[in-house]
Amino acid sequence: MAARDKEREAFVVILFRATGDAPILKQSKFKIAAAEKFAKVIDFLRKQLHRETVFVYINSAFSPNPDEVVADLFENFGIDGKLVVNYACSMAWG
Repeated sequence: MAARDKEREAFVVILFRATGDAPILKQSKFKIAAAEKFAKVIDFLRKQLHRETVFVYINSAFSPNPDEVVADLFENFGIDGKLVVNYACSMAWG
């Protein structure tokens, strides 16, 4: 099995951080399959917050495309073994 295939089978730890007036989650760390699209992270967060609209950012810097693969985001922007996802109920950063 190729190294890339093994990476796709692994999990990524997502660390959620509230921004602005967003409620803080009781649990801030979650695992997701590395092969999943970022849209699944967004949907999960919407359900946790009971909100239709949520704004998400990687490392307080940019909003990834929902079609991005979590493993790719982690590989490029992960910090200390986690992918930091800031979330807000209104637009926080441009």
